[in-house]
Amino acid sequence: MTAPPPRRALLLKGGGGPEHDVSLVSAGFMRDALGRVPGVRVHEVLVGGDGSWTDGDGRPVWLRGRLLEGPAGGAVPLDYAVPCVHGPPGETGHLQALFEMAGLPFLGAGSEPSALCFNKASTKLWLRALGIPSVPWAFLSSGGPGDLGPALALLEEHGSVFVKPSSQGSSVGCRPVGDREGLGPAVREALAHSPLALVERRVAGRELESAVFEWRGEARATDPGEIICPGGFYSREEKYGPGSAARTEARARVPDGVREEVRDLALRAFRGLRLKDLARVDFFLAEGGEVLLNEVNTMPGHTPISMFPAMMEASGTPYPDFLAERVAGACARAAR
Repeated sequence: MTAPPPRRALLLKGGGGPEHDVSLVSAGFMRDALGRVPGVRVHEVLVGGDGSWTDGDGRPVWLRGRLLEGPAGGAVPLDYAVPCVHGPPGETGHLQALFEMAGLPFLGAGSEPSALCFNKASTKLWLRALGIPSVPWAFLSSGGPGDLGPALALLEEHGSVFVKPSSQGSSVGCRPVGDREGLGPAVREALAHSPLALVERRVAGRELESAVFEWRGEARATDPGEIICPGGFYSREEKYGPGSAARTEARARVPDGVREEVRDLALRAFRGLRLKDLARVDFFLAEGGEVLLNEVNTMPGHTPISMFPAMMEASGTPYPDFLAERVAGACARAAR
């Protein structure tokens, strides 16, 4: 009996944005995991900030339908795509729309849910409609003195707020603010990275996360992991800097009721936001015991310090097994 032809997976990495280098590290993890899936051949492509696609030798390539083509010919038929690009254009729905138009199955949320979740403003509105508790917030489109009313009200009510771009990742443009003088500059900094600035009550408490993934026909949420940051703000430097004192635990030490609530809310968000395959759902556990959903990440990091693969493995599901099931299931559905 002849062996079936290999399934060819397109692995996109880079993106050219603030998370370009992190994406390259995540793509290395994905490449290794896909390499342990029997019958899968990986074709890596680097996405540049100018929208260019290049192969491992720096030659231009492009997608035409389900074919990966280059100037020298020899098109490669593709069966699956893994858009391992953090931030634009990998989490904004742009790459997902391209794959949807081509009829190419891919890992992760579709174009519309990706765009919805990347914009924290629209995510907040959906969470409210779904009845999922989140941190009190306000949106601003301008940082002028006359436009800060909603943010000032939050600041005066809670004493401290957190300002961040509505459409950005890896803590880019984020900062805590504890006084009126710092609010305008923080909002303007956030608006330099996004059309809207999100101003939230600053929550004193713990940062928890749950990995949600589809496995054997159902969505599953892991027990929460925890980010422990002595500085109190998990900044980009704390995430990726060499001198970081932050650490993570794949299984947080929390009461059973908190563990169950985090898993329940993570699954409700995953289903309600119409996600698929995988997502990381981030929470705050406030000092009073209140669980608040913070953000939803549709293509979580897969670096050595990333929580998503660690939480999945801690739940008893090997990551290559998860990828194998996703690839096989998507290819089978596409062949019908």
